[in-house]
Formats: sequence, structure tokens, C-alpha cells
Amino acid sequence: MSCMRWLLPPTPSHRWASALTAIVTVSAVPTYAQAQAQVQPAVPGKQRVPRVEDVNAPTIVKAEEINGRPERELNLVRDAEIVKDQTKVQSDSACFRQVENEVEADGNVKIWRFGDYFTGDQLKLNMDSGKGYMLNPTYKMEANNAQGKAERINFINADEAQVVNGTYSTCQGDDPDWYLRSSTLNLDNGRDVGTAGHTVIYFKDIPILGTPALSFSLSGARRSGWLSPTPGFGSKGEAELLVPYYVNIAPNRDLTLYPKVILRRGLQMGAKGRYMGETDGGLYAGETYLEYLPHDKKYVPVDPGDSTDRWTIKSVHKQALSEDWSYGWNVRASSDNNYPNDFSKSVSSSTERQLLRELRTDYHGDFWTLTARVQKYQVLQDPEAGIDPSLFVSRPYDRLPAINFHAAQYDVMGGFDWAFDSELTRFHHPTLLNGTRLVGIPQISYPIIGPSYFITPKVMLNAASYQLDNQAGGGSQNLSRAIPTVSIDSGLVFERDAKFLGKEMTQTLEPRLFYVRTPYRDQTRFPTFDTDAATFNFSQIFSENRFVGSDRIGDANQLTAALVSRFLDSSGAEQLRLSFGQRFYFEDQRVQLDSSTPVVDAHSDILLAASGRISEHWTFDSAVQYNPSLSQVSSQSYTFQWTPAQKKVLNLGYRYLRNSFKNIELSSQWPLFKRWYGVGRVSYSAQDKKILESLIGLEYSHDCWVFRMGAQRFVTTSTKASTPIFFQLELNGLSHLGVGSPLDAMKNSIPGYQRLNEGR
Repeated sequence: MSCMRWLLPPTPSHRWASALTAIVTVSAVPTYAQAQAQVQPAVPGKQRVPRVEDVNAPTIVKAEEINGRPERELNLVRDAEIVKDQTKVQSDSACFRQVENEVEADGNVKIWRFGDYFTGDQLKLNMDSGKGYMLNPTYKMEANNAQGKAERINFINADEAQVVNGTYSTCQGDDPDWYLRSSTLNLDNGRDVGTAGHTVIYFKDIPILGTPALSFSLSGARRSGWLSPTPGFGSKGEAELLVPYYVNIAPNRDLTLYPKVILRRGLQMGAKGRYMGETDGGLYAGETYLEYLPHDKKYVPVDPGDSTDRWTIKSVHKQALSEDWSYGWNVRASSDNNYPNDFSKSVSSSTERQLLRELRTDYHGDFWTLTARVQKYQVLQDPEAGIDPSLFVSRPYDRLPAINFHAAQYDVMGGFDWAFDSELTRFHHPTLLNGTRLVGIPQISYPIIGPSYFITPKVMLNAASYQLDNQAGGGSQNLSRAIPTVSIDSGLVFERDAKFLGKEMTQTLEPRLFYVRTPYRDQTRFPTFDTDAATFNFSQIFSENRFVGSDRIGDANQLTAALVSRFLDSSGAEQLRLSFGQRFYFEDQRVQLDSSTPVVDAHSDILLAASGRISEHWTFDSAVQYNPSLSQVSSQSYTFQWTPAQKKVLNLGYRYLRNSFKNIELSSQWPLFKRWYGVGRVSYSAQDKKILESLIGLEYSHDCWVFRMGAQRFVTTSTKASTPIFFQLELNGLSHLGVGSPLDAMKNSIPGYQRLNEGR
């Protein structure tokens, strides 16, 4: 103890002794600087949340024996305790200086500061400024349950502490599985950042990574700095090393830089910027991703004179200029056809072939919307398509521009609904017929709705005018058409009490009839800019037109009949849905996309569907399209999901389309034994007898770390596949180390997958 020693034994007036613990309350007077600290605003940009004590709070000292001079200095003997607001010190003995409001403690020292807990041999601490030190300390932090030990801790202020020759870990217990050891470690709770000098990270007491400097967030919040290096393999097996750097620009914007060394190709630079915010007009948000590889050493362009620089860009932006006006863009582009095959890391990116570039603006009125946009496409051809011309991707028409107008009002003029849709589009294609199309579609309906029925008659007109360029006979050509349509949609709803899987339910029976009459008009002279046959499903059979787009209006004299039955629990939630539907044609369907033979079927295929929750853990979805004329199934799909508990999921799926594909899919996340989890997925083409996509992996979950490993295989071209491998050690509260991105692969491949360290 460094307290002043008494030259003479203290007089009785300077000693208080009792069988009970003595308590002394000492008032504290704040300095001018301390008072100012309470009213000064935080410095912008530092995201500092300072810890502020009540400077007017009294300091309370306790001990079994207290002696000294109350107005100057107190000696606390046996079970000493000093408390001021949110700081508490306990020790075998202590000395308290009232003028300085300073404590020196010795023997089994314990200190609590804003929930953080420290123990040590000796302590010196100023209760006002929070400045001091502790020898041979251990510490535990409240914000992230971090702990460590050191030779010394220097308390800089109430927020900041400097750990000298110490350790840091978010693992619990006296022997943590992982920890970092540093000569100097600064823990700043106010700025939520830890910084270290020369640092070595240990896992199971084995050094796994050394660094001359290190910084990290104490709470797991984002902050600027280098992210963990990530070695890996590209889609064609090239070894690569990614060393990302994260820039936390502001709470609503950030930037991640992705410098990557690809062994056989060169240095690839990547950047991803994200932002969101608000202006006087409204909200805005966007994201842009860039990749650039100059002078690819391995790439051989189709034309020897083409550049070997490789790049890709993806940019999305949405912004409200006012309450009613907004604009945005969606831009995607790549340098060449082979880019997805050479650099893709997922199934979705490797199969992306039509890259949209769109700029649009929308303006909303009380009952109308006006949209203007320009769209261009870049089509990336499969490099193996030369082997099979059917693999070429057709290029969509560009819209330069397209202007859409929609207006609608409901329950007007005694119950009528009306709507009007119009579109003016300039279509451009480098090799096909170009032209301008103007479409107007007015419609009016009168819904008649009762408690258990509805009838909705509707009349609509589809009018279009075309100005076509560069006709075979010479100049441009003007075409026009106007086709009326009448429809009647009707349905009933019956309810009854029922039981489903032993539970009381409400069962509905909902028959529905939908009649459409559209006269035939010859449309063979009209181009097909953006029109195709609609997919036959439950949504489409209740639409007036069997085509998607405005270039073809199908003639119709048909009736759709459907029946739906639902089982609802006491809360109204749907537990089971059964559906049946079919179309009946009273006349031949003469309008086709080209000059093909009219369809003379008297009825369509039958649609059957069932979906729901069999139990708390089982869900399913199924759909079947059956051709009764040929007594064969045209298409079918089934998916089942079983989730008996957290981090247990099993998915099974089957998809079939006649003369196209027959795929079986199985995926799962499942505990194997204590702390070990298996993950896997396989997508198998029974028609081609080959695996389209596969994933297998293992995960190990500990209290403060997770280990993942595995491999994935997916198709990149019609004849080639990529097989990346990955492994990752994630240290909770610090970082992750390894090869590849297993977490992304598992989340994207397995429906219902749950992260083992959820919340991190």
C-alpha cells in the first residue's frame, strides 16, 4: 500500500471500529471538465457511445475497520469496498483519498465497471476520471462475454482499457478453445473497437495465424478493416487468394474491396458498394458490384484482336424523388461470353445468360400510374453451344423506350369497376424485324358479391397499332387490330365443421366457373416482339388470354371449371388446400404464335394440386398436369419438407416435364452426433442420367466457434462442371478463416438451413 503512513498512532478520533462493517459516505464535487463532458455532443462519425457516470453521486466506502482522516485519507482494513455510481471496488484492504477521489487496493482485488468485471492483485483507480491500472488482472466484458488475462491493464478512462501482454477470447471458461495473444491490446467500448499490435491467434493452444496488427468490433458490429484472407479455387480449378478490405463509410453506406490473386490468370480487383438513405423526396437504396481482371493470362479471345481484359458489373438503384415520383436502374454486363464459366461461384451465376440493362421512372396519381423505361440485353452464349445449335440463347427485343399507363377505379357508378392499360413501345433487334407498337386495353366489370357467392361479368377491348420497319417489300408497314373479349367469373363458397388429422377444422368447398368469349381475328401478319404461350397452371386458366404479351390475342369460346377445398384451423390459418381444374373448348383455337395448325382439342389437360402442413413438422406442395386424351402425365412436381426440430431439415423434391426434364432433388441439414452436423444436396437428372448439382459438408458447433468443410459441384456449361471445395473456422466475435464460402453455399442450396451460431 502506498497510502501515507502514520508517524504516531492515530487518536481515537481517527479510528472507527465495530463488529459490524463500517460505512462512510463521501460527497463528490465534479470538476469543470467533468461537467462539460456531460453536455458536449458526441463527435460525428466516430459512433461513440460514452459511458457517463453521475459525477454528483456520493462515494461510499465500507470495511470491517476504517481509520485515517475523513476529510483527507481513509485506510480500509479487511473486506474493503468502495462504490461510486456504476463503479464498485472490493479488496482485502484499500486506501481512499477523498480530495483526489482515488482508490488504491491490495489483495484479491475485484472491480465492476459498467458491467465489465476485473480481478487482480493490485489496483489504483481515480473514481472520477476512470484512469488507473491493475496488476496481474483477469477480465470479463459484458457486451460480448469476452474474457482474458494479462500482466497489466491500464484504465485510460471509463470507456477505454489497455491490456498489456494479455489475451482475448469470446470463449467461456478458464481454458478457452481459441484466444488471441498480443503485446498491446486496446479495448474501447465507447467506439466499440478492439485494436492490437503484434498478435498471434491460437486455436486449441496451437498458433494458427499471426499478424503485425489487428482490429475488431467488440460487439460484432461492422467496422472498417481487413477481413480474413480466403484461399480457394475458381470454377476451373485455378488456385486463388482473396484478401478483402471492408470500409464502414457511414451507418447507411459501406464499401468492400476484393483484391484477388488468381494463380494462372493474374490480379483481379473487385468492389461492392451499398448505400441507403433519405432525401426530401423520399428513400433511396442501391448496390453496385464490379470485377476487373486486366490481361487475363489464360483467356484466349475468339477474335485474336480482342482484349484480354475481363470484367463484370452489377448495379441496382431505387430512389423516390417525391411521394409520387421515383426512378431506378438495373445494369448488368460482362466483357465476354465465357465470364460466368471462368469466375462463377454458384449455380445461379453460372447459368445467367441474359444480362438486363434497364433505366426506369414511375409516377403515381390517385388512381393511375405512368411508367417509362428503356431496356437493352446482353446475351452471353454458352461457349459449348457450337456443338449443339439448340443451346444458343435467343436474344430478346430491346425496348427503346417503353411507356406504360395504368388507371383503375373500383365500386364507382353504382358498383362498377373499370380499368385502362396502355403501352407504347419501340422494339429493336439487331437481326430481326423492328417496329413500334401502341396498345390500349379498356375494360369494365360489375362484381356481384354475396356472403357465399360472387359473379363478375366483364367486357374488355384489346386494340393495337403497329408501325413496322424494313419490310421485305421495301418500306415500313402499318397494321392495326381491335379484338373484344367478354368473360364471366363466378364461384360459391360452402363451409362445414370437419376434422383433419384429429383436429377440429373448418372445411370449405369452393366451386368456380370462368367463361371467356373472344372472336377469331387473323393475326399471322403481326410480329411477335415479346409474346409467347403462357405456362398452363392454376393462375393462367383464369385469365382471358392464353398468351403472355400483346402480340397475340387468342380466340376463345371456353369454360374453365375448378374446385378448391381448404381446411382452416381455429385461427383461420390454412392447413390443407386441394385443387382441381380443367378447361373445356367449344371451338377450335385458331390463333397461334406462327402459322401452325389450330388446336382442335375439346378440353385441356387436368390440373391437380395439393399443398399444406400435414403436422407441425411436415409440409408439402404438389401439382400434376394430366392429359386425359393420351392417358399420360404432362408435368408433375412434388416437394416435401420435414423439420422435426431446430437445425433439422429434410427436403425431397421431384420435377418432371414431358420431353424436357425429370429431376430428383434431395437436401438436408441434420445432426450426426454430439455437436456434429451433416449437410448435403443432390440434384439428379433421371432423364440424362447425370448429377446436375451436388453439395456435401460437415459442420461442428462449439460454444464460441464453428467449423465447416465440404465440396460442391455444379454445371457451368453444357459439357463442363465446377467443383469448388471449402472449409472454414469461424471464431465467434472475431472472424472466420478458411477456403471458399461454405456458409453461402449451404444457405443457398438447402431450403430451411439454419446457421449453427445464429445471431452472430
